[in-house]
Amino acid sequence: MNAPTTESAAPDAVKRARGRPRKTADERDDGNRRQDLLRAAARLFRQQGFAATSTRDIAAAAGMRSGSPFYHFENKEALLAAVMLEGMQRATGRQAGAMHAAATAAGQTLSARECLRVLVRNHLEVLLGAESDFIPVMLYEWRSLSEVQRQAVNELRREYEAVWVPVLQALHDSGELQGDPSLARLMIFGALNWAVQWFEPGRKASLDDLTEAALQLFLKEPA
Repeated sequence: MNAPTTESAAPDAVKRARGRPRKTADERDDGNRRQDLLRAAARLFRQQGFAATSTRDIAAAAGMRSGSPFYHFENKEALLAAVMLEGMQRATGRQAGAMHAAATAAGQTLSARECLRVLVRNHLEVLLGAESDFIPVMLYEWRSLSEVQRQAVNELRREYEAVWVPVLQALHDSGELQGDPSLARLMIFGALNWAVQWFEPGRKASLDDLTEAALQLFLKEPA
């Protein structure tokens, strides 16, 4: 049904009232505010757990009013899913950047072994480096997602892991990786991901040390 013609002459104030309300001063910088919420949520979900963290806790940690998270996210579950999606997007972007930087520095095509070294080192950085709360939250709180949310995160996870598939296959073909590459991929990720449980930044072992240990564990020297 067409709207009455008198509505077309309604004052601007009335027109605005029908749409999305004007943003408050606290809400104007949506992008930065959203990132602040995601960082705060990731940190608290990792430290306290999803169930023990309230949206009020997250808002306070982000320096916002208690109701501010609901301007950006429908509920706490949606915020959890956004943290995991953000984590996978960051991990995928960093992985692509690390591979490109390594190839550029080498000035040539990297060997499969060198590629795996870059992938493992980057994965450890994602898990244990600066702002590394996002992926551990995914490891801890996976069951708190709905099936639809899991599918969205899994899409990005598959994109991230797809880069590893040809590398592991090449290593298997050369005899450096024994066993089925698909199973090896699962085992490697399981071993690396478990580092979030025991690694301490103050330890003598660096991420480079962990990388070399992982390569020695899973690969044999080429024939």
